Formats: sequence, structure tokens, C-alpha cells
Amino acid sequence: MAWLEVKDNKDIENLLNKFGGFHDSCLKELYMWTESYVDENLSMGMSLELDTNVRILFQRQFRDPSAIELLFEGVTQFHIVPSQINYDPIIFDAKLIFHKGLYYWADNYDWEPENYTLGSNSWISAKGLKWRDASSWMGKQNRYGVINGG
Repeated sequence: MAWLEVKDNKDIENLLNKFGGFHDSCLKELYMWTESYVDENLSMGMSLELDTNVRILFQRQFRDPSAIELLFEGVTQFHIVPSQINYDPIIFDAKLIFHKGLYYWADNYDWEPENYTLGSNSWISAKGLKWRDASSWMGKQNRYGVINGG
């Protein structure tokens, strides 16, 4: 599963066409990490760059591909709204754009970077974006980590 870099609007259009505009998809899981750490001697290590990265696994009710993974590098903002009780978490149409030097993904096509409200949509912005086919990752199983009972 090789990563494909999104470099321009044509790449965005190709990705949206390939994944059907995220129609009838869901955000299955995500994984976030930074370059900050504390080593064995309890010394802190960190980057002075944008070092937050997020991988998101999406699955959908269509084939070729039935799942993709997005990799956002240099995340600048990240807002996830969990689905409410008795609410359908299906994504009907997502927005993916390059705007003012950042890639934006939102779970609603009508979402705009300048007019967002924090409580209504899930969205992310980052300096870089890559994607790959993850169709072998269908089903309920977690791919980014195992959930243990304790």
C-alpha cells in the first residue's frame, strides 16, 4: 500500500472521484502522533516544526476502493465531532480542498474554512496530504491499535 501524495487540485479531484466524494462512507478510526517525547532519562525531545500528523481510515459501501487511508502531515487544526446517540454517522459528501497553503478535509461538502463553527462538523487542516487504498482493511477490526478491556 504505497502512499500517493496530493500535490494540486487535479490530485484532489482524482482522489474525490476515486472515492466517490466520500459518499456513503464513515470515519472508521484515526491515529494522531507528534515528534514530542520523553526519553528513558526523562529528557524531553521536541520539534519546532509543525510535527502533528494524523492518519484516518475511511470505509465506504462501494468497491474500488472500499477503504482509503488519509495521512495529514503538519496538522494545523483538528476538530472531530463524534456522532450523537441515535444519529447516523454516514458521510454523504465530504469537502477536500487546498486553500491558502493548507489541505482541508471536512465531513460536509458545504463546509467552508472561513465560516466553520466548532460544534457542527468534523474537519482537519494540514500542510501536506497523502492517501492510499486500504480496501484490505474492511470490517470492524481496529487497525491502529488493539482495545483491551483494562
